[in-house]
Parts: sequence; structure tokens; C-alpha cells
Amino acid sequence: MSRLRLVCSALLLAVSGPVFADAASHAAQAERFLELTRADKLAVPVYAQVQQMFAQRFAQAQAPADKQALLESYQVKADAALNRAIGWDKLEPDMIKLYTSTFSESELQELMAFYQSPIGRKVLEKMPVLAAQSVQISQSRLQAAVPEVNRLLEEMSAELDKQKP
Repeated sequence: MSRLRLVCSALLLAVSGPVFADAASHAAQAERFLELTRADKLAVPVYAQVQQMFAQRFAQAQAPADKQALLESYQVKADAALNRAIGWDKLEPDMIKLYTSTFSESELQELMAFYQSPIGRKVLEKMPVLAAQSVQISQSRLQAAVPEVNRLLEEMSAELDKQKP
């Protein structure tokens, strides 16, 4: 019986070696893809937005210019908080899992080939700007609907209030 266990264990070890190698290779492809697509820069707009929030609050408080160092110290603290939450070292393992669960190793290789082509490089260069402009377009169009949505919310609240016993 123990000989059978030994043989089974050896067989499992022999078979699992390539599986672990494949998983490591797949993860390495995902990591290379994320590097190529500069995924580590995805959070940059969040950092900028937080910096802008602090600057706006500083301006709203009508803080004197000699308090600029205070603003900057809080911006540094905010960056540190963001780094702890969404720094690339925190995101990368999850991003690798996400990409390896979504794309096969060969698909990642095809994607990398595309992004290394001239049109792929152009997509990488232009997509952040296009995405930001798309958000701006959507937000500006959304602003037109906000008053009506707020009015509808008020109407619904009024109707609900009427129905209370």
C-alpha cells in the first residue's frame, strides 16, 4: 500500500511541475503586458484629483499664502494614504490575477504584439486622453439631466410622504 502511495505521489509531483511552470509563465506574461500598457500609471489621475481637492479646500478656506506649506504637507500625507491603498505594489498582484483569469497566455502574447505595433503604440498614447475626454463629455451631458433627476426625486419623496399613514 505504501508503495502505491509513493508511486502516486511521484506521479502527482511529475505532473504538477509543468502546471506550476505554466502558471508562473502565464503570470509573467501578464506582468509584462501590464508593464507594456503602463498599468502602473492608472491611478495617476486619482492622485491628481485628490491633490486638486486639497487645493480647492485650501482656496475655499481663503488660507493666506504663508500657509502654502501646510497645504503641501497635507497633500504629501494624502499621497502616502493613496500609496498604502492603491500603490502599484498593492495593485499589481491583483491585476496579474485579473489578467491571467481573463486572458490565456497566448492571448496576452497577441495583445503585447498588438501594443508593440505602431497602431498599438498610438492606442496606448492616445487612450488616456480619449478616456478623459470621454468622461468630460459624459459628465457635461449628465449635468443637463441633474436638475430633472433632482426634481423627480423630490416628486417621488412628496408622493411617498402623502402615502404615509
